[in-house]
This record gives sequence, C-alpha cells and structure tokens, in this order.
Amino acid sequence: MNIGDFLKRNKTMVAMVVMVILVGLGEKMAERFLPLYILAIGGSTWVVGGLNAMDNLLSALYSLPGGYAADKIGFKRSLFLFTALAMGGYLIVILFRSWQAVLVGAVFFISWTAVSLPAVMSLVSKAVPKERRALGVSIHSFFRRIPMALGPIIGGLLIGAYGTKNGVLVAFGAAFIMAGFSLFLIQRYMDNDAGEGKDRGSQKIPFKDMFNPALRSLLASDILIRFAEQIPYAFVVVWAVNSNGLTALQFGVLTTIEMVTAMLVYIPVANLSDKYGKKRFVLITFGFFTAFPVVLLFSHSFPMFVVAFIIRGLKEFGEPTRKALIMDLAPEAAKARTFGLYYLIRDVIVSIAALSSAALWNIAPAVNFLVAAGFGVAGIIVFAIFGKDLTMVSAQKAPASK
Repeated sequence: MNIGDFLKRNKTMVAMVVMVILVGLGEKMAERFLPLYILAIGGSTWVVGGLNAMDNLLSALYSLPGGYAADKIGFKRSLFLFTALAMGGYLIVILFRSWQAVLVGAVFFISWTAVSLPAVMSLVSKAVPKERRALGVSIHSFFRRIPMALGPIIGGLLIGAYGTKNGVLVAFGAAFIMAGFSLFLIQRYMDNDAGEGKDRGSQKIPFKDMFNPALRSLLASDILIRFAEQIPYAFVVVWAVNSNGLTALQFGVLTTIEMVTAMLVYIPVANLSDKYGKKRFVLITFGFFTAFPVVLLFSHSFPMFVVAFIIRGLKEFGEPTRKALIMDLAPEAAKARTFGLYYLIRDVIVSIAALSSAALWNIAPAVNFLVAAGFGVAGIIVFAIFGKDLTMVSAQKAPASK
C-alpha cells in the first residue's frame, strides 16, 4: 500500500493530512523562533528554558485527556475543540505583547499537538492492517514534516523583512487564519466516529494491562533518549544564531534540511520495519538522537551545521516505527488512551530535563550538549538489553497458550 492508495481509500485521513499541514505550517512559522522573540522583548534565558519545560509538561498533561477524548468522543470532536483552543492561544500572543503572554498563550496552542497525536494514532490503527501500521504512521509523519520544513523558512523571511518582534507576530496571525480554515475542514470532511469511540472509551482497563513489560522497557529507554533531545532543544537556535552568527533565514534552511532528510527515510524504513521487525530500527534512531548534540558542539560554520542537521533529520529514521510499536503493544480496546498515557509519563519526566537545560547552558554550551549525549548512550543500552518487538512478545506468549 503506497501513499496514494492509502489516501484514496480514506477521505477522513485526507482531511487530517491537510489539517496537519495547515495548522503545522502556522505553528512552525512562529513557534520555532519563540526563543529569539522572548529574548527580543525582554525575557531571559531562564524564560526560554522555562518555555521549553512548560512545552514538555503541558504536552504530557494534555496527552492523556487527548487519548481519552479520541476513545470516548472521537477524533473529530477532539481535533475541533483543541484547534479552537490553539487559535485562542495565538490571539493572546498577538494582542498582549510580552513574554508573559507567550507563556499564557502557549498553554493553549501547545495543546493542539498533544491532543492530535493520540487521535491520529487511533485513526491509523483503524485505517490500515496491523502488519502495515508502521507505513500508516509514516504517512502521517511524512506530511507532518512538510510544514516543519517550510514553516521556519517562511518565518525566517518574515523576521528578515519585519524584524524579530513584528515578524513573529505576523506569523502568529497567519497561524490563526490557517487554524480557522482547518476547523472548516474538520467539520465538513471528517467522518464522525463518536459512537465507536464512546464504546471503546467506556471500557475500564487496568494499568498493568495497558503497560506490559515490553512497553515499559520502550518507555524507560525513550525517556532517556528524550533527555538527550530536550536538554539542548531550546538552545539550538541560540547556539546557531547568537553564538555562531547564522542568520534567521539560514537557520530556517537548516530546519528544512532536517525535515527533508526525515521525509526521505520515512517510507523506506517503514516498509523495512514492517517486514523485518521494529527493534533494530528504533535502536538506529536512538543512535542519531545521541550523535546530534555531539556534532552540534563542533559546528561553528554553516556547512558543519548542515551536517549536524542532516543527523538531526536522521533521528526520525525510526520514529514512526517507534510510534507503531507503541500501538502494537497497546491493548486493542484502549490504544489511544495507552498512547496518551505513555506520552504523559514520558513527557512529565522529560520536562525536568528541559527545565535543567538553562542551568547546564549557563555553565557552558559544551556541558549542555555532552550531558545530553550521555543520556542518549544510556537510552541505547537500556533498549538494546530490554527492548522487544511485537513478534518477540508474541513468541514468548505462545508456549503459555498451549
């Protein structure tokens, strides 16, 4: 099943793909440059670190309600509600121009990404056969990267034309308009799955049944890997622009290189992981997560940053495969809830790492980057020893069923 066949068979997924592109484009035009905007309007590096920590924490807290919403009231109503809330967040940033307003507005627009992922995973689990689930998740990831690639370039051009403050505000205005159009798409073209979702959501499933040992091992290693990602995350743009003299447009180009790299590997890796098993591809992904902060430390020119961001793009090598593995290991009656709870646990813990990022950065950028890489190594070791594939889990259960 290729991308074209998948989309032809599912108009709801077509509408979701268009929505992901529109909302994502508006989001990435502005959100990627929020650290620079905060510093430009008088915020400190602690505010930048706090925003990143809040991003992780609120995304975690919204993930579980997002999963329950997808299971109980359906992904259509969930996406409509949270897109409307995101629009409210954009308005707050536009109307009240202070770093405090950015933090308040982020409470609302962060929620869209958090709630959409469990809903999309629930939709994919119904739209494609289990043995092609990695391909289904990869299709979503592929189109999700289009705005990630284009948004920062447009945002960089707006900053170049209007300055940091006004450029970011114009980007948020565009985000508001595109999110509004997405509400129309959701209401007009998405199927209403409220009845089926409500039936599934009414089933009570114990935590131990939602999280089997294989899923717990994946979660533990993923937490360590996200420490490696989030410790330097908010300061990558500061390192590139303020510390090494790149322009906002150049940073936008780097982000595009990252996203194009990711998009080139999504579908081939999905096909391979569906055929040969997911664990090895997730391990390779964890390796790229670990390598990025090390290469970034030695990046002082645009060509070297290109190398670093290609590696950053390759960290998406098996990310759809990892999401598909979560859905594989989750119980059939509570996939969206399990996915949301997984992200709740992971991101609440990882938000601590994001909060510590400013302290590590203020010691030295090298300390920030190397501590991040150390956590990445730990995550690789944990998953290499304890991580399992669905086929391995099934093989272990088989003797007991005889």
